[in-house]
Amino acid sequence: MDYGTLLGRSYEYATEAVWGKWGKWILLIICSIIFPLIMGYMMEIYRGKTPAPELEDWIKLFVDGVKLFIVELIYSIPIIIVAMLFFGGAALAFYGGGGMTAAASTTFIVGTIVVFVLAVLIGLVSIFAGIRLARTDRFGEAFNFSAIVGHIGAVGWLQYLVALVIAYIIVWVLTFVLMLIPVIGGLILLIITPAISVFMARYVTLIYESAAVSE
Repeated sequence: MDYGTLLGRSYEYATEAVWGKWGKWILLIICSIIFPLIMGYMMEIYRGKTPAPELEDWIKLFVDGVKLFIVELIYSIPIIIVAMLFFGGAALAFYGGGGMTAAASTTFIVGTIVVFVLAVLIGLVSIFAGIRLARTDRFGEAFNFSAIVGHIGAVGWLQYLVALVIAYIIVWVLTFVLMLIPVIGGLILLIITPAISVFMARYVTLIYESAAVSE
């Protein structure tokens, strides 16, 4: 997997989507605030449309965005449950006293590791689940675990993980730098958020398309 090519193609796609198209850029900023709309637009990108699609069917964008949000919410449930079990147990042990402080600390540390690993694994699966939902337009296909895991296997779990880490580090660094700038930094971040969303949507779509798996 050529990570540089992935980054370059995604950057070109995002730039073409908004640069010089100020009306569309403003609408995408509004979509980012009304989050189901930007998620619906990401679904359009997940479908592999090139160049970046125009903002047309607003009702469809909203409905698709709600579908994607529900899928991501369902995928987050196991993480929430495991976190509650570990961190709730740690809190009970800590406030229960009676020499349970060490047990609380151990539970908290182990829980943090388990939740982190689980979140990474579910995150990898849920991204492809969203793309599969977009491409099949069938809600159940977002939970076709054998097909999703098989597709990730074809791409390569390690290559997929490394690709995401690279992209997220770039986005996190950019966000961190902008937030260091008083007032205007947050404004700039709001303005470029649609471009970042388009970039990331195209980036994961290219990863998905790097392995030919039937849908």
